[in-house]
Amino acid sequence: MAQTMKALQYVTVGQPPQIVDVPKPTAGPGQIVLKVTAAGVCHSDEFIMSLPEEVFNAMGWNTPMTLGHEGAGIVHELGEGVTEFSLGDSVAIYGPWGCGTCNYCVQGKEMLCPFAAGMGIQPPGLGAPGAMAEYVLIDSPRHLVSLGSLDPVQNVSLTDAALTPYHAIKNSLAKLGAGSTAVVIGAGGLGHMGIQLLAALTGTTIVALDVSEAKLELAREVGAHYAFQSNDDAIAQVQKIAGGIGANAVFDFVGAQATVDLAGKLVRPEGDLHIVGIGGGALPVGFGATAYDVNIRTPYWGSRLELIEVIELAQQGKIKVEYEQFALTDGPEAYVRLHKGSLRGRAVLVP
Repeated sequence: MAQTMKALQYVTVGQPPQIVDVPKPTAGPGQIVLKVTAAGVCHSDEFIMSLPEEVFNAMGWNTPMTLGHEGAGIVHELGEGVTEFSLGDSVAIYGPWGCGTCNYCVQGKEMLCPFAAGMGIQPPGLGAPGAMAEYVLIDSPRHLVSLGSLDPVQNVSLTDAALTPYHAIKNSLAKLGAGSTAVVIGAGGLGHMGIQLLAALTGTTIVALDVSEAKLELAREVGAHYAFQSNDDAIAQVQKIAGGIGANAVFDFVGAQATVDLAGKLVRPEGDLHIVGIGGGALPVGFGATAYDVNIRTPYWGSRLELIEVIELAQQGKIKVEYEQFALTDGPEAYVRLHKGSLRGRAVLVP
């Protein structure tokens, strides 16, 4: 008789996720089974669960879907031929899974793989069974990175909440020396990590914008030099800080129409504007739509090398995830808190 385990699944489109019993995975050749130590709760999950059924299906997803694209675990079972890890190793999951052989994948940039969807390859928690379970199956050793002595509960969210802003910030490092200004819109799960990364990697002046006073206070605690309400008054405040010509880089970790519109008004000529959040906003691109020579990017997740670098920053004590811990069985409540915006930093589920 097959063994079963608890998992948090999105079972019915439009309904909250629920705890169910599912078969425990076993490792085939080249695969690894992890005993999950932690799984992060992300706005991407909420975005997926807010989609109408026709859009959800058109994206290639199916229910039931075991959630959890931020995962960490202990190596529990090694499939035939796996030599890169040993039983008992503490590891983090690199979430973007690609074909493994295209130009992007061989550079470790599997989040950009153009062939994965056509091959039916999906990230764990975003199609493949995710880490919000007692055990999770990993398809390849290349999708694991050692955590070393780091606490997995404290650090599981590095795999997205830190990796995604790190990927965005790395592309703007040349513009963020001393005397520059960077604006972070949204000081939640990704934003509070973005602030710390900017502080660790650059000499820039960091301005945080949010609608929540609690999140603005968190922003100040983790390194923002200024923290203001995210509204039209912020434009004059940022201009004053930035010498009247706007920010060198703006990182919108919300991505709603209101924040995208605001971001477009905050960036200076030759500045960088990164729309990271998936709130559905869009910015017109064309002559006169923004300041001249502005670079507009929509960064997505990050490379495996960048995850290794993020973990190294955590090991050096330069970044730290603020989180609230929940039992796996309390996962539905964590998503309620996420929707209300009442979480401090990230929510982490522990089986």
